[in-house]
Amino acid sequence: MHTDIVDLRDFYQSPSGLMARRVLRAHIAALWPHVRGERVLVLGYGVPVLRPLLAQAEAVYAFMPAQQGVAYWPREGPNISALVDMDALPLPDNSIDRVVVLHGLEGVAEPAPMLREIWRVMKSGGRCLTIVPNRRGLWAHSDRTPFGNGLPYSPYQIKSTLHQQGFSVETLRYALYVPPHASRLSLSQADRIEKVASRLFHGFGGLLLVEAGKQLYAPHPVKAGFRHRLVLPLTLPTPLPT
Repeated sequence: MHTDIVDLRDFYQSPSGLMARRVLRAHIAALWPHVRGERVLVLGYGVPVLRPLLAQAEAVYAFMPAQQGVAYWPREGPNISALVDMDALPLPDNSIDRVVVLHGLEGVAEPAPMLREIWRVMKSGGRCLTIVPNRRGLWAHSDRTPFGNGLPYSPYQIKSTLHQQGFSVETLRYALYVPPHASRLSLSQADRIEKVASRLFHGFGGLLLVEAGKQLYAPHPVKAGFRHRLVLPLTLPTPLPT
């Protein structure tokens, strides 16, 4: 099940959430240093890590599942977030260059329909970055953070799941070695801890970041063409934190 939008917002305003946001932004910047002129889609609840991409990308979409809820974002400009059916994205085929999935895949019992939709809307040279809780990490076992809600993955499980739906895994990273309820001093040193722990305790990071490309063949039938799909854009602002 998906974590409620209020709980997600509150987490990313907490010290642990601010640290997690900073760490994930650094990983994304390392993987994707340039997205200029590209179209970026974020599924689940990815707005905490999305802001650095806004200035570069040609277009950015923040789609959130109905079971989670949605809020206006960004607060300083026109809303780009919407409540959608993750199994029927309101986008044409082959229209997206980059996809980030955060607080999305672990919340669904059957990931195949969602991944097929991502495959459909991605361009042939596109990249998908899936971020899920690591089964061996501490964050997956803490129910006081959203990463402890839903189904965690092992590296083999997430790579196999993506491959079965037509993706070719290219990079796997670990993130969040700082414990989920560490002291403020530890949280302030998270960047340094990440560098050291990734060498000494490789494999025990709280999150898995898996970058995958789109294979040129679809392992399952994909519905041809763009159909009208349910999308509910917001009209009243309920700003999220920056």
